[in-house]
Amino acid sequence: MAVQEQVYGFFIPSVTLIGIGASKLIPEKIKALGGSKPLVVTDKGVVAAGILKQVTELLDAAAMPYTVYDKTVPNPTDLNVAEGTELYKSSGCDSLITLGGGSSHDCGKGIGLLISNGGKIHDYEGIDKATKPLMPYLAVNTTAGTASEMTRFAVITDTSRHVKMAIADWRVTPGIAIDDPVLMVGMPPALTAATGMDALTHAVEAFVSTIANPMTDACAVEAMKLIFTHLRKAVANGQDLAAREGMCFAQYLAGMAFNNASLGYVHSMAHQLGGFYNLPHGECNALLLPYVEKFNLIAKVEKFAEMAAIMGENTAGLAPRDAAELALKAIRQLSTDVGIPANLVELGRRYGKEVKAGDIPTMTANAQKDICRFTNPRCATDKDVADIYTAAM
Repeated sequence: MAVQEQVYGFFIPSVTLIGIGASKLIPEKIKALGGSKPLVVTDKGVVAAGILKQVTELLDAAAMPYTVYDKTVPNPTDLNVAEGTELYKSSGCDSLITLGGGSSHDCGKGIGLLISNGGKIHDYEGIDKATKPLMPYLAVNTTAGTASEMTRFAVITDTSRHVKMAIADWRVTPGIAIDDPVLMVGMPPALTAATGMDALTHAVEAFVSTIANPMTDACAVEAMKLIFTHLRKAVANGQDLAAREGMCFAQYLAGMAFNNASLGYVHSMAHQLGGFYNLPHGECNALLLPYVEKFNLIAKVEKFAEMAAIMGENTAGLAPRDAAELALKAIRQLSTDVGIPANLVELGRRYGKEVKAGDIPTMTANAQKDICRFTNPRCATDKDVADIYTAAM
């Protein structure tokens, strides 16, 4: 019998610095990459929290000139990318620092693609569309969830289609990633919860992915252990640096897992909620996670049973199918404990949006085009996807 060839890739930044005080090395490391005048891409929330000031003071002390683009919105758009690209050019920048959570990093990656490769951001939707490397690029993370500071992924909203464009390209992987828990202590509980559940979604989807492998499994398993150990504590007390640091490692490991094993229908479907209603990505993932994994369970019973034990459930003496159900129970309980809304209607209401059943056919059609779905462990028809949306309403 012929052996089917399978080659696994593993993508991470060349250098990662994690720990208390890591952000102090920003000027030194951007110089090491070859940069002398970076564009700092961030958002108003980071500015208001005083985090941008902490970083610019470091750059000022190092006598390094810089320009700031702080107009990134929570679901970054093609307009953000175009505007940031023009600012980079007009300011004579030669390098890139992204500062924030997934939105800032994704926007910066989009800017980097256009500066180095030209065209419009829409040209890069899909897999490995770039042909040239990015400029010197350092990503500084301020949330413990998206892992965008270390991944080859970016998600940008197409404002004309109201669709999130998923970009997967190894060339957008930052050269250096920095995770300093000191920059995260100001995150409010709701954002801590949302980003933490985003990290859990990354770990779970990567663990049951059709292209999971021993390296990604090892990362996903440790990420899940750390999340169930530290997330509740970080939500309860944002000043708990041990919990914050634990979540730094957790989200980074989850990023290592999904950056290489990819994701599934949770993200495919969550992207549509973000594109359609501008709802927060982390909360969309958290809400959809138990519904999608209930659908996926029969494809990966043994792995769900293993997850239950990782999440602290007592699986002794249980049949694999019964143990697998406990993983779903653990996910739901964690989601409830950290304050994730119970359903899509409640989530929409929290942000002044009306999530409509009438939009499900369009969101379903778009989810079926999203690149994340290709590694979902169970094939889903349009009806399956629509049914999951309906169940989550």
